[in-house]
Amino acid sequence: MIQQHPERSALVAILCVAGAALIFAVLAGLVMRGGTEAFDRAILLMMRDPADLTDPLGPGWLEEMMRDFTGLGGVGVLTLTTLAVAGFLALSGSPRSAIFVILAIGSGILMSSLLKYGFDRPRPDLVAHGSRVYTSSFPSGHSFMSATVYFTLGIMLARRFPTRALSIYIMVVCTLLTFVVGVSRVYLGVHWPTDVIAGWVIGAGWALFCSLLAQRLSGH
Repeated sequence: MIQQHPERSALVAILCVAGAALIFAVLAGLVMRGGTEAFDRAILLMMRDPADLTDPLGPGWLEEMMRDFTGLGGVGVLTLTTLAVAGFLALSGSPRSAIFVILAIGSGILMSSLLKYGFDRPRPDLVAHGSRVYTSSFPSGHSFMSATVYFTLGIMLARRFPTRALSIYIMVVCTLLTFVVGVSRVYLGVHWPTDVIAGWVIGAGWALFCSLLAQRLSGH
């Protein structure tokens, strides 16, 4: 994607990264003090049958679709997607970009694990879980990593196309993928809404930060 004002674009990106870090910090503080409990409970219960909290709202096919969506943020899918795009970049003459993608996403995985360990927020216990879980709740690892992976890959691919329409299309698809993964985690009862919001914010911020770093190192 051709940028007519690279300095202005870089400044906007820096402000967005700083804003993401600030929003995450504020949200984390509220979560740890219990300030989001009412909001989290209301949204989580809104997606459940009031007569049977083990039953998500909607027909059976919707619940199955949500399980499919949550898989888009799973380790297996994200790993294969990352390797596929990294391979494309390497074979198309951008081995540095391929290595950068792997390092950016690998560091994102580490950050997600450290944040989960540090906050150690319990999983929701209001409803039955519609998916198996193995780690603590805040931030949502699926939301964090889907934002990190899809936006990192999307930004790298968007820069390779000369038309704004294609670049916008790529980023819209990445946003949609990240969104449905996060919503599915709340729908299946395995995350509080604020877990997902925090994952989206810090994951997107990390992807943008890494893209800025890549631009700086490449001299563009």
